[in-house]
Amino acid sequence: DQPVKLAKVTRVLGRTGNTGNVTQVRVEFMDADAATGTGRSIVRNVKGPVRENDILCLLEWEREARRL
Repeated sequence: DQPVKLAKVTRVLGRTGNTGNVTQVRVEFMDADAATGTGRSIVRNVKGPVRENDILCLLEWEREARRL
């Protein structure tokens, strides 16, 4: 069992996929260093409704999506 990571959606980049049913978003991990205030951010593909400031529960966080 891998632990899950929480990530906050900072920006919605656009729709992708054959029918546009996937949204590409930039997320920032919530386990960021509190002292610096900056966390690692990556681009992910999300299926379903999503908007800025949503919290995603990522089961796999190493892979980054290709840009549009």
